[in-house]
Amino acid sequence: MAGESEQSDGDLEPGPKPGEVVKRHRLSTRLWHWTNALAIVILLMSGLSIFNAHPRLYWGSYGANADTPWLEITGEGTRGFVRIGSTEITTTGVLGRWRDENGDTSTRAFPSWATIPGYYSLAIGRLWHFFFAWVLVLAGLSYWIWSFANRHIQRDLAPRRSELKPSHIWHDIKDHARLRFPTGAAALRYNILQKTSYLLVLFVLLPLIVLTGLTMSPSMDAAWPWLLDIFGGRQSARSIHFICAFLIAAFILVHLVMVVLAGPVNEIRSMITGRFRLPGKREERAAPPRHPEFAEEQAQ
Repeated sequence: MAGESEQSDGDLEPGPKPGEVVKRHRLSTRLWHWTNALAIVILLMSGLSIFNAHPRLYWGSYGANADTPWLEITGEGTRGFVRIGSTEITTTGVLGRWRDENGDTSTRAFPSWATIPGYYSLAIGRLWHFFFAWVLVLAGLSYWIWSFANRHIQRDLAPRRSELKPSHIWHDIKDHARLRFPTGAAALRYNILQKTSYLLVLFVLLPLIVLTGLTMSPSMDAAWPWLLDIFGGRQSARSIHFICAFLIAAFILVHLVMVVLAGPVNEIRSMITGRFRLPGKREERAAPPRHPEFAEEQAQ
């Protein structure tokens, strides 16, 4: 989201001015961001390919064609639809029934452009998925260790008591709804909505998606049978895995929208080079002042 920061309140005194270019993201953050982005995209697309093999989700320990799913994406006749419980939503042309690039009709749940590989192959989809699952896990563990060691988590992501007040949270919600982004040095700090969403992804969704993925493995169930007890069966783990994946996809979508609204060139450049031009008020952005030479890099 807009305004990601690597600096603490103490780093901001006396405070850089709008238009200055400052150090924003450490190298460790930038490397993890792009590694994670690649891994997540490939995992989502290969996961959809795996889902196409049995496009139904269940709760409990068992799930097969004869059982009643809570979610189903399929097609009947000339119609594609998503069924959630007893509710059906027609999705012809998008999900459940669609035409491929050759004009042929398919009744797979997700279209080929959204899957890896771009054709149906459960075996190859699993190869992609399992390899990049390891990439995600190793990169995530490295980021956790490094971020706790350099106190990025404690300093930049842990909410302050004042930020948890309902009035403060509501104020940030209204500012986001009105597209009022922070300017100057304030743009270097995470707001409470960013802190909450990043902590949720880092310490809830990503661990859940890894653990439920392990629960779906028969070999892991044999080694760690307590995983089945925690998640209430392999089919429940599969459902939670799917839900977490789409929550992460929703987070990415919101993140990209906020980057575009906040200024994509400045935001993306900061995640590539680490350098960020402090934004001014909207009327100042059309003609930003000349900036001085790059500020000294902050704590590495």
